[in-house]
Amino acid sequence: MYRAALAAVAVITASPAAANDFAPAMSAYLEAEISSWAHSQVLIDAISAQNARTGAYDQPRIDALDTAWREEVGTSETPTVTPVMENAAADFLRNRVDISAGQITEVFIMDARGLNVAASALTSDMWQGDEAKFTKTFSAGPDAVHFSEVELDDSTQRYQGQISLTITDPESGAPIGAMTVGVDAEALM
Repeated sequence: MYRAALAAVAVITASPAAANDFAPAMSAYLEAEISSWAHSQVLIDAISAQNARTGAYDQPRIDALDTAWREEVGTSETPTVTPVMENAAADFLRNRVDISAGQITEVFIMDARGLNVAASALTSDMWQGDEAKFTKTFSAGPDAVHFSEVELDDSTQRYQGQISLTITDPESGAPIGAMTVGVDAEALM
């Protein structure tokens, strides 16, 4: 009986509904701090332009880009990383991080294939297409939002939660990409 009760508690605490105690705070942060700029034209333009280039990419080409990205991290030659880090959308995202006064740890946007388009800071990989931040947003439709668990992030080395959402074309309402915003755990308390 005792083991059965413990097993039931383990299942309940591991269930998605109970798994993220920060979800209400993340939802409030999204509404108060992110929603007003999440669909800014500079982001829409950058995602749309990259979709025009990457829309026909197959998985081997995506994997090759992701491998190149990982190999370039920490080196002086960064032909894959540089275009993502040095563009108007990346400047806009860095400005959003600065304005947040430490509450936002990182922001990056992805195209319709899950590839990074622009980032405020270096990410550990280029392809997000196999991760929940993309599969539970872009693939789920125009109003989709995903809240991660709060954990130590490899890229920022800070405890953060990630708020991810689908980015849509303002004219058609169709999903064109996704955005992930890392929020410092202390800002969620």
